Amino acid sequence: MTRPPFEMADVIRTAGSRFREHNSLTWPQCKVLEAIARCRTAALGGHRDQCSNCGHQAISYNSCRNRHCPKCQTNARDQWLAKRQQELLPVGYYHLVFSVPHALAPLMWQNKRQLFALLFQASADTLLEVAADPRHLGAQAGLLSILHTWGQTLQPHPHIHCVVPGGGLSPDHTRWIFSPSNFFVPVKVLSPVFRGKFVAGLRRAFHRDRLRFFAECLPLNNERAFAAFTRRFRMS
Repeated sequence: MTRPPFEMADVIRTAGSRFREHNSLTWPQCKVLEAIARCRTAALGGHRDQCSNCGHQAISYNSCRNRHCPKCQTNARDQWLAKRQQELLPVGYYHLVFSVPHALAPLMWQNKRQLFALLFQASADTLLEVAADPRHLGAQAGLLSILHTWGQTLQPHPHIHCVVPGGGLSPDHTRWIFSPSNFFVPVKVLSPVFRGKFVAGLRRAFHRDRLRFFAECLPLNNERAFAAFTRRFRMS
């Protein structure tokens, strides 16, 4: 394989310091940039490899093993994709994204375990419920969900990517019901259902005392203030 003239690590080593100076990054984000910059360099040490046939030896620098590093994750990604391709059905697939308003990001960061789980649950329940509705697809759907916590600008932006086959099993599981050729189910139907489920989950977590509030979110630790806060998202 031919090495590209420039890699992500080269960009970070060249412009990473200036990027950090002009952008407010979290500690985990800085840690990722540092890991990618040091990956497979003398900074992480190395090991000696030897060919079992000719005896030729070479020094290989260690990898950072950070999950965001394009060098470290290429093989793992290819293996994962190969396994997923074996599971594909002979139908078209759709990519759907479920996101939350930017104003919710601080609260989600302070309650990752609770609210990331809620994001998974609300998005999956929305897809399955709407797909099962005879007015739309009337089928039992399946999906694969992946959580992304950052946006393209490296700012906190929790969202769920869903990959959905174009159809589902009939209620009696005897046949496959195909979705329309250009969409899975209407986005205008999915959006209000998802908002309702997510906000309902937020309120349940609050009333069960499962949320914690710090710093800018501290004023929300009040029933009336929290109700007003979540009402904004329910109606949007």
